[in-house]
Amino acid sequence: MTEPRRIVVKNIPQPDCWLDVPSVPLTDATLKKRKSRVLARMAQLSLETLIVYADKEHGANFEYLTGFIPRFEEALLVLHQDGEAVLVLGNENLKLAAHARLENRVMHAPWFSLPNQPMTNAASLPDTLRLAGLADKKRIGVAGWKLFTSEYDDNTQLFDLPSFIVDSLRAAVTPDCVLINATGVFISPANGVRVINTANELAHYEYGANLASTAILQALNAIEPGKTEKQIGALLAAEGQANNVIMIAATGERFASANLYPSDKVIQRGDKFSLTTSYKGGLSSRAAYVVANETELNPAVADYLDVVAIPYYRAVVGWLERMRVGVTGGEIYQLIETLLPKSEYHWHLNPGHLVADEEWMCSPIMADSAIPLASGMLLQIDIIPSRAGYAGASIEDTVALADAALRAELARDYPAMWTRIIARRDYIQRYLGIRLSEDVLPLSNTVGYLRPWLLDQTLALGCAE
Repeated sequence: MTEPRRIVVKNIPQPDCWLDVPSVPLTDATLKKRKSRVLARMAQLSLETLIVYADKEHGANFEYLTGFIPRFEEALLVLHQDGEAVLVLGNENLKLAAHARLENRVMHAPWFSLPNQPMTNAASLPDTLRLAGLADKKRIGVAGWKLFTSEYDDNTQLFDLPSFIVDSLRAAVTPDCVLINATGVFISPANGVRVINTANELAHYEYGANLASTAILQALNAIEPGKTEKQIGALLAAEGQANNVIMIAATGERFASANLYPSDKVIQRGDKFSLTTSYKGGLSSRAAYVVANETELNPAVADYLDVVAIPYYRAVVGWLERMRVGVTGGEIYQLIETLLPKSEYHWHLNPGHLVADEEWMCSPIMADSAIPLASGMLLQIDIIPSRAGYAGASIEDTVALADAALRAELARDYPAMWTRIIARRDYIQRYLGIRLSEDVLPLSNTVGYLRPWLLDQTLALGCAE
């Protein structure tokens, strides 16, 4: 491993942002390829049928194939090995079947609907599932949204669907049918179909990463004493798009009275401050102090720069400089353990993970992980240091990995996006001094940009010459 970089505070221009960037829709070819990849994985696992669960918070695997989530209801996609797809939908989502991105037949399940809506149906839920094609199947995969990876669990027999659905599934099939947890078909970090993105998918997700990072920088620039959390939080809602996490605009101590949302609390000089917003394809987050320089800090945390911010930033630089196609998740994990020891900085989540429609899909970055990071992966920097009494430090953002072939495809098919990527890479290397592999494509505008003093917009951390 190369020597850790020397980190300094210096005058650094703010990164460029792009406004009014058009969305990139997923093509019919992409949706067709998604289905074929899922069917191939089912064949590898000898699954006759795959049942995919969805609700508003956990709809990404369902949406991967259908193009929509069931909003305020639950839903099932029943996909058979011959390619037939059956959508089992509640009252208010039946109309969406005609707009789905895959050919289907639809079945009504009023039990998936909101409380006190009509529950009339000619068949029970088990009978409805039999009519969806389960009656004669011997091996069925069930995909929720969790990978149960504890060494103490049989992860093939744990299901994260509501019990009334699991009970109905068991009642619908014959006694010799085997149900297994097949969420890994989609999100296993080693071989899930969703962990690798095509050029079209990366362009689709870059829209959200650009949007989130632009909103974060605008909110950072608006922070000043006397404003409220709500005034800053309003800047994190962008272009009417749905957030895939609860946005954060929190000054001072967070979670007072169990509150998670921007409130009427007024920003005070010297406060800790946290910002987060996220859309499909990318989260951006920042944490620092509402001061113009270290002399305005409480004396108890006057050494924040040396104790928290600089060690954290050094770890982020190491993460970015080591990132490339072929490096293993275990190597990245060990790098962060070396640069920012867990015993001292008390981070406890994986230091980086994969993103897509959801903010955290899965992570190949684990202790001793032999999983190689691959071209087409979309990764979020997510290292969360904690030192008692100090504010955190955070610059969570999104990058993609792309080999030469994928880079050429992006440059050819999405030239406007490619121009943004090249500009971001140039900024990171020229002004922040971070040396990126050619494989690393910044999708967020603010990758590597950390202002420790939120009231001085001219200073940021960077690598010494």
